[in-house]
Amino acid sequence: MRGGGLLVAGTTSDAGKSVVTAGICRWLVRKGLKVAPFKGQNMSLNSFVTREGAEIGRAQAMQAQAARVEPTALMNPVLLKPGSDRSSQVVLMGKPVGELSARGFFGGPGGSSPGKALHGGRQQELFEPVLACLEELRSTYDAVICEGAGSPAEINLRRTDIVNMGIARAARLPVVVVGDIDRGGVFAQFFGTTALLAPEDQELIAGYLVNKFRGDVTLLEPGLDMLQGLTGRRTFGVLPYAHGLGIDEEDGLRVSLRGAVRESVVAPPVGEDVLRVAVCAVPLMSNFTDVDALAAEPGVVVRFVDRAEELVDADLVVVPGTRGTVKALAWLRERGLADALARRAAEGRPVLGICGGFQVLGEHIEDEVESRAGAVDGLGLLPVRVRFAREKTLARPVGSALGERVEGYEIHHGVADVRGGEPFLDGCRVGSVWGTHWHGSLESDGFRRAFLREVAAAAGQRFVPAPDTSFGTLREEQLDRLGDLIEEHADTDALLRLIEEGAPPGLPFVPPGAP
Repeated sequence: MRGGGLLVAGTTSDAGKSVVTAGICRWLVRKGLKVAPFKGQNMSLNSFVTREGAEIGRAQAMQAQAARVEPTALMNPVLLKPGSDRSSQVVLMGKPVGELSARGFFGGPGGSSPGKALHGGRQQELFEPVLACLEELRSTYDAVICEGAGSPAEINLRRTDIVNMGIARAARLPVVVVGDIDRGGVFAQFFGTTALLAPEDQELIAGYLVNKFRGDVTLLEPGLDMLQGLTGRRTFGVLPYAHGLGIDEEDGLRVSLRGAVRESVVAPPVGEDVLRVAVCAVPLMSNFTDVDALAAEPGVVVRFVDRAEELVDADLVVVPGTRGTVKALAWLRERGLADALARRAAEGRPVLGICGGFQVLGEHIEDEVESRAGAVDGLGLLPVRVRFAREKTLARPVGSALGERVEGYEIHHGVADVRGGEPFLDGCRVGSVWGTHWHGSLESDGFRRAFLREVAAAAGQRFVPAPDTSFGTLREEQLDRLGDLIEEHADTDALLRLIEEGAPPGLPFVPPGAP
C-alpha cells in the first residue's frame, strides 16, 4: 500500500520549511502514524552520519528524530556540500561521488566528472534515483513529509528541478507553501510564487502556511481572505513567532539550537562564574551545531567571532569543522587569529579543535584532494600530521574520554597521524589544547560536564556545570514544541486530508504562469 505525502515548499530560503516539516512529522507520529521525512536534494555544510555510514543533511536527521524513526540515506538522497561560491561536493545516497561546478550540476557545460553515478553530472539525471527513494519510503510509511528547497518558483531552474515541483508533479504530491511574514511581503510572495508556476504545477499548490506571525491574528484575516479570492487557495494556518524553534536547519547561524536554549533556559549559573566560549567563524564552516550542546548549559555563553581581540576574554576558543581546511588556515592567519591561538596555547588557556579545526591545529597538512594546495604548515599547536585521502571517512564512533562514555560521528577526508600528546578520542591533547575529528561528542552529557570542568579549571573560573542538563531531553522538548505549533495553529484536519487524498481538484490557474 502506498502511503500519503505532502511537500512543504517555501517562498524563500529560510522561510521555515525545515521546522514546519519537523513539526508536521512530530504531530503525525503523536497521532500514531508511521512517518518519514524526505528532501530529494539538500545544499548544506551541516551534515550527519546515519548508522549505516551514509552522510545526509542534519535537517533530515532532525526531522527523522521528530518522526521517531532512524535516519537513512533514503531521506536525503542528494546532498550538495559547497566548497566555493561555484562548486560543491556531490553526495549521492550518502557517499561522495565527486565535485561539480554549479553550471555542470544544473545542466550547463563545466565541472569535473564525478564518475558513473552522475552520468556526466547533470542534475536531471538524478531525478529517477530521487523519485525511487521517495517511492520506497511511501511503500513503507503511512506518510512521507517532503521538504522543498529555496523556492519552487525559481524559473531558471524549473527545467531540471528534482526537489520542488518536479518531484511534486511526478509523485502527485500536494504542496503547501510556507512564507515568513516576519520579513514582510508575504502576500506578494504567496501570490507571486503561485503565479510564476505552470498550470500543471499550480494544480498541486493546495494553499499556504504563514510562519512567524506576531500580534493579533484577526488583523491578518482580511488579507488571507483577499489572498484566497486572488488565488482560489486557502491558508492552512498562521504559526506564531516562537523564540528558539530553529533546529538543525541548513546553514544559517541563527537557526541552531544554541539560540533556542539561550532564550528558553533561564536557570542561573550553578557556580559563581560564567564560561565564555568563542567560536572562530571560519570560511565554509560545517557542523557548527557541535557547540549547541555547550550553549545548552546554564552559565555558558557562546558567540561566533572573526577578530583576534574577541578571543581575549574567552575562557574557551573552539575552532570548528570546515569544508575548506587550508582556506580556514589562511583566514585564521590573515586575521591574526592564528597568533592569538598560539598565545593562548602558550599561556595554557583552553582551545578545542573539531574535525577541520583539529587539522588546523596540527603541524603539517598534505592536501591534494580538498584544496589541492599540497604541503601546508599548520598552526603547530598539536603533534599531528594530516594527509587528505580521496576516500571520505564516515563513521559513528563510540569511546571514552575524561572518564566518561562518548558518542560522535566523523565526516572528513583528512587522515590524522597523531605523534604525541595525551590520547583524546581519536585525536590528542597537549596542555589545554584539545583536538578531535568527532562531531557531536559534546552532546554526551557526562563527557560535556567533565570537559567543562577541565576548561573552567584551566581558565581559572569558578564555573560549575549543572548536574542535570540533558541535551537529548532539550532536543525532544524542542521537537514537541514544533508539534504543538502545528497542532494548535494549523488546520490539522485539512492537512491530514491533503496528505491522504492529495490536492483538491479544480484549483484555479493564476496568470501569467511560467514564462
